[in-house]
Amino acid sequence: MIEAWILRMDSLSLLVAVALLSVETVKDLILRHQPGKRFLETLASLSTQIPYILGELFFTTATVIVYFTVYEFVTPLAIPVTVGTLVLALIAADFVYYWEHRLAHQIRLLWISHAVHHSARVMNTAVAFRFGFFESPWAALIHLPLILIGFHPLVVFAAQVAVLVYQTWIHTELIGKLGVFDKVFNSPANHRVHHGCDAKYLDRNYGGILMLWDRLFGTYQAEEETPRYGLARDFDSVNPLKVWFSEYPALLRDLAAARSVAEVRGYLFKRPGWRPSS
Repeated sequence: MIEAWILRMDSLSLLVAVALLSVETVKDLILRHQPGKRFLETLASLSTQIPYILGELFFTTATVIVYFTVYEFVTPLAIPVTVGTLVLALIAADFVYYWEHRLAHQIRLLWISHAVHHSARVMNTAVAFRFGFFESPWAALIHLPLILIGFHPLVVFAAQVAVLVYQTWIHTELIGKLGVFDKVFNSPANHRVHHGCDAKYLDRNYGGILMLWDRLFGTYQAEEETPRYGLARDFDSVNPLKVWFSEYPALLRDLAAARSVAEVRGYLFKRPGWRPSS
């Protein structure tokens, strides 16, 4: 039952994405809104699915093995699968996603993969499928505590998929502000802020479904001016290889120049842009 629900959510996500992307493409052509540039950005976004899916063939299998092993041999008390616990699992997964997402912005080793998602200079539905190669193992690791407290692995998988599928429709400029909805839920307006590289928009609105976590932890920002999308640094490439590995060359240069173990640790685990005080 849960497996079928996961497949239906994936199918729904794809249908919504195709519909929105079709309208966005037609709009770009009619308004002559840099259709060539935006089309190349769309292709670059979709190209990230090539390494991502190849990685998933390994990461998903490994995650399934680890989750079910932990659930069978380590989890002290199983939580029964009911409508109520499914809702609870979804809320818990949304809370975990907030921290998964926030830490991916604050730890450089995680950022080098998540930056792929943020490197597009346009905002359209294709960006919802713009993933870095190593995002899945990080997501699997940080959701592992949900298995330890007793949620069934399939319930955790379904909740993770639901949080991600929800976000398909929010990567667009077709939908404006939604009033009260924006205050409670993640929305196109809230997520446009998240993709902005303007100083006031950096590191804001990490939530997956709910904006509750951003409001609780002080990271909420309403959309005001239209954001400038993309990385804060100068990155405009639509070359798939450069998009896939945009952050790796700089990290490797920094690690090669490190003069101590402390500097290596800093380059890997401190914020992107960190430099030794000396």
